[in-house]
Amino acid sequence: MKIPSSIWTLLIGIVLTLVSLWYGQNHGLLPTQASDEAVLVDGLFNAMMTVSTGIFLIVEGVLIYSAFKYRRRAGDDADGQPVHGNVPLEILWTAIPAIIVIGISVYSFDVYNEMGGFDPHAIHDAPRTPQAMKMPGAAIAATLTDTPPSDQPNLNQQKSDEAMQDLATAAVRNADQIPQKQDAPGVGSVAPTIGASRENQGTPPELVINVTGLQYAFIFTYPDTGITSGELHVPIGREVKLNMSANDVIHAFWVPEFRLKQDVIPGRQTEVRFTPKTEGTYAVVCAELCGPYHGAMRTQVVVEKPEAFEKWVQEQQVASAETLNQAVAVNPAELSPAQYLAPYTQEMGIQPEMLHQLHKVKS
Repeated sequence: MKIPSSIWTLLIGIVLTLVSLWYGQNHGLLPTQASDEAVLVDGLFNAMMTVSTGIFLIVEGVLIYSAFKYRRRAGDDADGQPVHGNVPLEILWTAIPAIIVIGISVYSFDVYNEMGGFDPHAIHDAPRTPQAMKMPGAAIAATLTDTPPSDQPNLNQQKSDEAMQDLATAAVRNADQIPQKQDAPGVGSVAPTIGASRENQGTPPELVINVTGLQYAFIFTYPDTGITSGELHVPIGREVKLNMSANDVIHAFWVPEFRLKQDVIPGRQTEVRFTPKTEGTYAVVCAELCGPYHGAMRTQVVVEKPEAFEKWVQEQQVASAETLNQAVAVNPAELSPAQYLAPYTQEMGIQPEMLHQLHKVKS
């Protein structure tokens, strides 16, 4: 019995749909979901992967079928039948991609808005000064220059002053050497911000951490406790806000497991808010070319249980107090060169005999 082509088409469509849905949810291409925001981003990625898999199978399947079905037979030297076009088919293959693109655009906008990455009122509320309206180009990157003058409050300066009230942050930032630029959303010159998620709108974050980027390291300071650390520690289930700025060039704070990446810009105060959800240690990577040693600008973020986080905070505070006591108790002017350099030479593997020999040669 010959099966009608419509039945074949239906069966093939069902198989392709099932395969696309399965692979879209089980591709295994993404790392661990370590934050609540990662779930939203993965949902969008999986949807795009499902659609892409279906399109790939359809296109490649038609190509392989056509190459086999309409291959040149031995002894057949005749020309193929002339084809003058198929208007319904052309409308179909134009309309379907358009619908897919619009659907993905709406979905991605909703995900970005859900994560707190878009303020729909910012552009409309921003004043457009005569100077800004005369500037060539409609979009200006968030750089240190080309910001039009404004009589509005300088939010970057206000945020910088607030961050510098923390002594630990003031010790590592050079805000006094870099002017804080005025945001101008009307022309696209702004400090990038990923704010509170939809359910956390209007509520302050549970933990605030200041992040300073410099060649070639991230420095994390905790204003509530005075802790300074080269690695980021955050507790599970508590919303974290990172206030970020750079001392020299543009850097980018990226944790793949959080599905978050934010520029760290000199003269701008950028922000990102997230809620860790999976315990573990993950890489923090600078994703912006910042100099010859850019590839080495890496550290780690430790997501831990609240009890472990509190224990780490206490340990850091005790260690800071001990270091301060040692610094106060020891007067470097009273130490010999060998005594002053002893802690550093031990870490470098240099023996006291070697230093003594160098002093003898010098004298």
